[in-house]
Amino acid sequence: MVIFATMHLEEVVNPSKKFRFGVGAAIVAAMSACVVQPAVYSAPPPAPVTYAPAPAPVVYAAPAAPITEAYTPVVVTVQSAPPPLPVYEQPPAPAENYIWTPGCWHSGPSGYFWVPGTWVQPPQVGLLWTPGYWGFIAGAFAFHSGYWGHSVGFYGGVNYGAGYGGTGYGGGRWVNNSFQYNTAVTNINTTNVHNVYRENIVNTTVINNTTINNTTINNVSYSGGPGGARAVPTVQEQVAASAAHVPPTATQTNHIQLAASHPVLLASHNQGHPPIAATVKAGTFTGAGIVAAKAGPPVKIAPDAGKPLPAARQAEIVHAQAAENAATVKASQERAAQERAAEDKAAQQKAAQDKAAQEKAAQDRAAQQKTAQDKAAQQKAAQDRAAQDRAAQEKAAKDKVIADKAASDHAAAAKAAGAKAAAEKAAADKAAKAKEQKEKEQAEHDHQ
Repeated sequence: MVIFATMHLEEVVNPSKKFRFGVGAAIVAAMSACVVQPAVYSAPPPAPVTYAPAPAPVVYAAPAAPITEAYTPVVVTVQSAPPPLPVYEQPPAPAENYIWTPGCWHSGPSGYFWVPGTWVQPPQVGLLWTPGYWGFIAGAFAFHSGYWGHSVGFYGGVNYGAGYGGTGYGGGRWVNNSFQYNTAVTNINTTNVHNVYRENIVNTTVINNTTINNTTINNVSYSGGPGGARAVPTVQEQVAASAAHVPPTATQTNHIQLAASHPVLLASHNQGHPPIAATVKAGTFTGAGIVAAKAGPPVKIAPDAGKPLPAARQAEIVHAQAAENAATVKASQERAAQERAAEDKAAQQKAAQDKAAQEKAAQDRAAQQKTAQDKAAQQKAAQDRAAQDRAAQEKAAKDKVIADKAASDHAAAAKAAGAKAAAEKAAADKAAKAKEQKEKEQAEHDHQ
């Protein structure tokens, strides 16, 4: 369920810090056509409260074993819807490792009475509180008690504020053996509490990144039925509901019993605006650390409002509740099965897509490698051809040099031979002439 709020802000001064709260809101449930019109308060807010000094911090030891105790919430049924949640400021945490438990209307022989919101110590380190809630079933209203567990379960989509915005809890978280507080939605005095962080919660308590700090929202206090909150358990909340739980502590039970004994907390007495709306310490309803609800117009309370129904009618409603729970569990299981099937299908599709992508990537890599190999082979062939061409050119050049030298040598030898032959011929011719001349001269001599 998504709830949108239109805020009208006024400043309320708290002794430890200043906050801005919505004193009027138009709450629109997106899953229903119901519109809840809150009362518009004209009276001024109550005077600031002076808180007693914080008790010494509590040191926790980690549990030796996981939770094994089973816990079935008590169901009380009444005919009339509980009054709207009163508007009040959350008192600051008294010390480290205290968990905020929001206030809630309970049922008794005299009708509805308010159990103030308070800070309590969890029974074990690591546990979180799932608030109780009123739910509409079989024409009546049944109360489902809160419980402790390792995760927050379903509480009807009721917006209790201070981190309990209708689903889950945004007021803090366990980190090892230390509880860390979210100052965006929790009232913390950092002088004595140091384990803090700030994280704006975008849900029913934070609209458009505007944090509604340390106050409950004037909202319906029940789930389902005419004007009730519209919510169905998520798979995670179903898992939390079916897990082992720890019931309210003795301190919490005593806190409820003491609230039942205070007439001023009866809705018929306070008209929906209890003078003790929240306390710093569980079971302490007087003195310092008490926060009153903000003043406002009286809420009309029916004479029988909040009085338990006869046993036979309660048994009928409990049976109807069991049937509805079974149907809810079945629907949740079917949703979970559908989600698992969708997740499996998505996983298979993703696996097929991944495989196809891997195969394509492998093919692309192979093609790239082949292209690179082909290119390398072509480059090598070109290089080899270039080398062969260069070698051939070099050999041709060398052969030409040799041939040119041989030709030159041959020409030189031929020239030398010609010159020698010419010289020998000239010498022979000269010798022949000389001989001829000599013979001629001899012949002339002899003739004389």
